[in-house]
Amino acid sequence: MVEGQEGVEWPQWLALADAAEAAGLDGLFRSDHYRSIGRGEPAGSLDAWATLAALAARTTRIRLGTMVSPVTFRPASVLAKNVVTVDHVSGGRVELGIGAGWYEAEHETYGFPFGTARDRLDELERQLAEIHRQWTSAGDVEPKPVQEPRPPIIVGGSAKPRTVRAAIAFADEYNTTFPSVDDARARRRILDEAAREAGREPLRFSMMTGCVAGRDEAELRDRLAAWRDVTGRDGGTPPLHGTAEQLVEQLRAYEAAGVERAMLQHLVHEDVEMVAVLGEIAAELR
Repeated sequence: MVEGQEGVEWPQWLALADAAEAAGLDGLFRSDHYRSIGRGEPAGSLDAWATLAALAARTTRIRLGTMVSPVTFRPASVLAKNVVTVDHVSGGRVELGIGAGWYEAEHETYGFPFGTARDRLDELERQLAEIHRQWTSAGDVEPKPVQEPRPPIIVGGSAKPRTVRAAIAFADEYNTTFPSVDDARARRRILDEAAREAGREPLRFSMMTGCVAGRDEAELRDRLAAWRDVTGRDGGTPPLHGTAEQLVEQLRAYEAAGVERAMLQHLVHEDVEMVAVLGEIAAELR
């Protein structure tokens, strides 16, 4: 998972996508922000859905999606059409990660209404309903997605009632960010109970969390130093860090807690070689 708002340039996107395919990873997801959060100015972002459309034409196998698109950036019809476009370009490899939005500064910069948390959650439910309608039952909206019955929808959150309700009604997957193993277990339990009460199958449960990986201790030290330079966290570490062997063990603990898919945040996007290490970890987990 790449934080596109941190100054990722088009040649870097190409290198990361090529590396993800070569490494055998399942997908490449990106944030949908317009202003830098970590690196600061002059870092900024190319548009998420324009980038994904271009990468869809470049790649052949990996799945592509957002983690996550805020409902404050685009009308529901525009977001639905963007996703359908990438679905067609990719031959059915797109996923929509969607959320209520939270980063007020980028809304001020770009003139997006921010509103209250309740406003944004209301809009999340409204947009999910409209996107679902346009992709499935709307006879006057064409073309329909390539994927049937529609592209997968991922709702992001921390298992609070409003995002859980929206996900149970419209989504296929629930993604939670930076959980501990205990957090993941508790949030999975909340989602499964909500699904049972609604009479539907459990949602796929995934997480997005920070990660630094090395093939050995020396490589890990170098990568942690680069991560600290980028984040400004002197002496800090991301939630997941270690050699490939250690990360397999850490991810197995999350798997035992109910996590079915992990989007691993790669903050030092200039380091394309770490993508290959993640591929080796993914192969071991399979």
